[in-house]
Amino acid sequence: MYVILWEYVVRPGKATAFAHAYGPDGAWAELFRRAEGFLETELLQEQDGTDRWLTIDRWKSQGDFDAFKARFEADYHRLDDEFAELTLEEDRIGGFVTA
Repeated sequence: MYVILWEYVVRPGKATAFAHAYGPDGAWAELFRRAEGFLETELLQEQDGTDRWLTIDRWKSQGDFDAFKARFEADYHRLDDEFAELTLEEDRIGGFVTA
């Protein structure tokens, strides 16, 4: 399995819109589901109630994710631009494989 972790700081007042867009039934997961090898997206919010969130995207393999990015690059960038106003910070923590 290939897992990608992202960390976000959500703009004040945008938490509901962010959760809707980045959650397991949101626009990002809908796009990912169009590709082979996508398993699931999980959305986590910092327990202390701050605007810090994590997404965990699970794929069968890094190759599946790479094929998705190549095939859906334009759609990926469109969503990234569309939802940019929801966050103050966005950092890719990394891509990990299960041991």
